[in-house]
Amino acid sequence: MATTASSIDTSAAMEIPKQPWWVTLIQGISAVILGGIMLWAPAKDKVDTWMVLVAFLGIYWLIIGILDIVRIFQDNTGWGWKLFTGIISIVAGGYILVYPIASALALPQIFVLMLGIWGVIYGITLIFIGLRGGGWGATIAGILGTFFGFVLMANYGVPGWGLSMLWSAAVGALIGGIILIVRAFQERSA
Repeated sequence: MATTASSIDTSAAMEIPKQPWWVTLIQGISAVILGGIMLWAPAKDKVDTWMVLVAFLGIYWLIIGILDIVRIFQDNTGWGWKLFTGIISIVAGGYILVYPIASALALPQIFVLMLGIWGVIYGITLIFIGLRGGGWGATIAGILGTFFGFVLMANYGVPGWGLSMLWSAAVGALIGGIILIVRAFQERSA
């Protein structure tokens, strides 16, 4: 009887409260839209495409930052990390939305480095969430985010690397977004 109570306490301590399914769905849909824009964009006018991509990226980071902070109120474990990533995402998204032209001009270099760092941090966070009970979707999205983050940081400052970075990020966003959408509906039905 004491052994059973001890094992129940241990398993309860290892459980991680999950975010609402709709938060995962919003993240997945946003990633799929971002990936779609990046895949479709090279065929159109590059200036218009870049401005649409910059604006959507600003909105995406702003939404992700707000959702990170909202998660603190749902589950306060790791609240410092959630607050940090939320604030960084909100500041980056807000800056891009307030200064879209300056962001579009500076983004070819800054975008690669910042997105790389953000991808590694967010990817590692998703890997830990997935390994601690968040599911395979979070783990796979984390691995993809971490991989593409390191690829982006490794190619910082390489001239002419923008288009291949765009295609790589687009594929990563599409795959990760689809995984998150599937995971959201699995969470909803569970």
